[in-house]
Amino acid sequence: MSQKLKVGIVGGTGMVGQRFIALLENHPWFEIVSIAASERSAGKTYAESVGNRWKLGTPMPECVKNIMVKNASNVEEVASEVDFVFCAVDMKKEEIKALEEAYAKAETPVVSNNSAHRWTPDVPMLIPEVNDDHLKIIEAQMKRLGTKNGFIAVKPNCSIQSYVPAIHALKEFGPKKVTACTYQAISGAGKTFTDWPEMIDNVIPYIGGEEEKSENEPLKIWGSIQNNEIVKALEPVITTQCIRVPVSDGHLATVFISFDKKPSKEKIIELWESYKGKPQTMNLPSAPKPFLKYFTEDNRPQTKLDRDFENGMGITVGRLREDHVYDYKFVCLSHNTVRGAAGGAVLIAELLKMEGYLKAK
Repeated sequence: MSQKLKVGIVGGTGMVGQRFIALLENHPWFEIVSIAASERSAGKTYAESVGNRWKLGTPMPECVKNIMVKNASNVEEVASEVDFVFCAVDMKKEEIKALEEAYAKAETPVVSNNSAHRWTPDVPMLIPEVNDDHLKIIEAQMKRLGTKNGFIAVKPNCSIQSYVPAIHALKEFGPKKVTACTYQAISGAGKTFTDWPEMIDNVIPYIGGEEEKSENEPLKIWGSIQNNEIVKALEPVITTQCIRVPVSDGHLATVFISFDKKPSKEKIIELWESYKGKPQTMNLPSAPKPFLKYFTEDNRPQTKLDRDFENGMGITVGRLREDHVYDYKFVCLSHNTVRGAAGGAVLIAELLKMEGYLKAK
């Protein structure tokens, strides 16, 4: 690819924004040329704006330190510099919806990490290996917005990306009923142990809004396009509990599942290990290869050991066994700020580029 697309990070000073910047430092297709944040950060260099709030274990990339941060609300100014934006702002839901639509209407595609547009009927909510066919809804969205190139695509909730891919690989057997409990890292709240010492040696059995997202968002991902909107699937029926645990990164899920037609344990493992989605067949730069890895050890996957599988973009699975209430139970793990946040959005952008939805202005 001879010329990189020019990228803006809207909400670039927060934890997910920082992860975007780290992941894009040497990206073969995309180059960060603009960073936007709140009005209080605008007018400073990125290094000055972040100050001592850089939360990642790797250093701040030199290439962004002297970029002057813009006010995210100055849509035309930011849009004039970039081909598309990643959005990871910390604002009220209705404000985020309005801001993302403003960028789209300025003919600047938005790949969003935010939840605001996840239930907008013509906005695709994508796990690229699972529902790349939902990209087709973008044409209807652009018609509604009155744009030629501007649109919004969103990434789903971070916790569901640990277990939805593992279930999706088994769709031919008709998953009917799922119970999932997620054990979620503090970085999912944008925190480190320095920020949140109360989490040391502690578990909090509640994450606001998380269970509703975990039970409903997979059904949109597995839904179908009807009359220019995405209609959610009716099955499987999903119930969840979401718990905050004292780990820095990585969301672990325990899953109980029943099927229309129960597969063998050997068949399940075979399907997991052989599963490929469009990112793998297209050889996208951020695509994990393999996407799913099954551990035969009884004590894997472990959050600390396995969250960085395939640079944090792969999903690890283990402890598959039959259950006396459901058909099977197993454990899944994903990296919540890589696959579950910025990395998942970068992979969406790579897919959009390959499918012709992202291009130079």
